[in-house]
Amino acid sequence: MSDANQHQKEPVPWKSLLDILRGRRSRRFGLGMEMESGPMAYKSRHPGLPLTEEEEALLTFAACGITGHALGDLVYDSGEGGTILAGLAGRTVPSGDAIQTSSLIVMNQEASYFIKRPQDFPPEAISELAGLAEQGNYLELYQRSRVKIRDGRSNPPLEPFFNINCNRWSLYDPSATYFLPVEDFTLMYINALLEIFNEHNGIYPLDERACFRPAGVKQFAKSRGGHLIDDPRRERSITVQQLETLVTEFVTSEAGMIIQNLGLMTQAMGLGGFPHWAAHYYGWFEALGFRMREMKATQYLGMGWLYRMIARLLNRDQPVPLVVGLDTKDGTSLIKPYCPPNYSSMKEAVHAVVEMKWGRKGIFREGASESAWQDPSKISDAAPEVSEAAVEATVAYCSYLYERYGRFPAYQPPLRTLLGFQVNHVDTEFYDRFYRPEALTDLQRNHLRNWHNK
Repeated sequence: MSDANQHQKEPVPWKSLLDILRGRRSRRFGLGMEMESGPMAYKSRHPGLPLTEEEEALLTFAACGITGHALGDLVYDSGEGGTILAGLAGRTVPSGDAIQTSSLIVMNQEASYFIKRPQDFPPEAISELAGLAEQGNYLELYQRSRVKIRDGRSNPPLEPFFNINCNRWSLYDPSATYFLPVEDFTLMYINALLEIFNEHNGIYPLDERACFRPAGVKQFAKSRGGHLIDDPRRERSITVQQLETLVTEFVTSEAGMIIQNLGLMTQAMGLGGFPHWAAHYYGWFEALGFRMREMKATQYLGMGWLYRMIARLLNRDQPVPLVVGLDTKDGTSLIKPYCPPNYSSMKEAVHAVVEMKWGRKGIFREGASESAWQDPSKISDAAPEVSEAAVEATVAYCSYLYERYGRFPAYQPPLRTLLGFQVNHVDTEFYDRFYRPEALTDLQRNHLRNWHNK
C-alpha cells in the first residue's frame, strides 16, 4: 500500500472532533429518573447507574486536567507586559496569565472532592502528572489530584432562587456525578492591577459609587507628581465597576471552557448530561462546607450612609453570608483567596502575589527552572521586576476597596459559582419514545455495551 493510501485510511483527528461537536447535546434524562408531569411524563424502567471511577477520571481530566508546562511565549522586556504571567503550568482549558483561576468540585454518591490545581502541587510534580496523562493513566491522575472534602454529596435547595424552575425536575440525580467549577477572582484581580498600575500603563481608577472620586490612589495622580494618568483627555481612567467587570469576564470565561470540555467529553463517551445555572452567591458554598463569614446587607451592596441609616431604622439591614475559603477538616487551605481573613490586610495579600512572582522562589526567579523554556535563567534574568510605585498603588487601591466595602472584590464575593454540569447514563428508551432517532448517536446507544458489558 502506498503512503498516500495509508494516510487516507488513518483516522483524521479534526474529523473526529467535528463528529463530537455535531453530536453534542444536553441529554438530561438518565437511567432511574422520572419526569412526573407534562407531555413527556415518563418513569425509567431501569435503576440508576452511577458513573465508574474511570468515567469520572476521564471527565475530570477533560474538564481541567494538568497537561504540562505553559509556554509563556511573551516579550520579557520593560513595558511589554510579559511579566503579567503568573503561573507556569497548563491545563486542558486556557487560563489568563496561566493563573488557573477555576477550581473544580466533583460530587458523587460516595463523596465530594476538590480537584487540585497546578499551584496546589509542588512545581517539580507538574511534569510527572502530565506524564500520567500521556501514558493514559487517567485514573491514577484523578486519584492523586482529588482531596475529599466531605462524605457523600450535598447541594443547595431546589426552590428559587437557589435554582431556576426549569432545572428542578432533573437536578441532583443521586446516580449522577456533579461537576462544579469554583471561580477565584482575587489573584487575577491583583495580578492585573500590578500591570495596569505600572509606569507604562498608568491607569487611574475612579469609584462610581463615591461620586467618581479616586479609588484610594489620589496621591499617585500625575497631576500630583505621581505616575497614574488622571487627565481624562488621555483616556486612562476606569471605574471600579468597569475594572471588576473585566476581571469577572476573564475568570468566568475559564469556568465556561471547563463546562464546554465536560460537554464534549460527555458526548465522546456516550454519556448524558447538561450544564445549568448554579450562580447563587452562597448556596453552594454553605452546602459544601466552605468557610463563611457574615456582613451587613447595606455594606455588601455598597450603600451610602443615608441608605444604610434608613435600612437600619426599617430593620432591613440583614446579615449576608460571604464565602472566604475552603479548608480540609484538619484546617489545610484548599482555596485561599488573596484577601482577609486569609491575610491580615490587603497589603499583605498584594505582597504575597509579588512574592509568588518575584520572590526568591518566584516564577521569574528560581521558580523559572520548572518551566518549558530551554534556558530558564535567560528569561528570569531578563524579566523586569515590578516597580515599587506599581506595588504601592495596588496596595492603596485594594486597601481602599476593602475598607470601604468590607470585601475584595467590591462587587463580587472573592469566590463564585456560575454553572454546574451533571453527568449520568442516558435512558435511551425515553428518547426513543419522544424523539426522532437522530436525537441519540451511536455513542449513547452503545455506551452500556462498550463500557459496562450490558
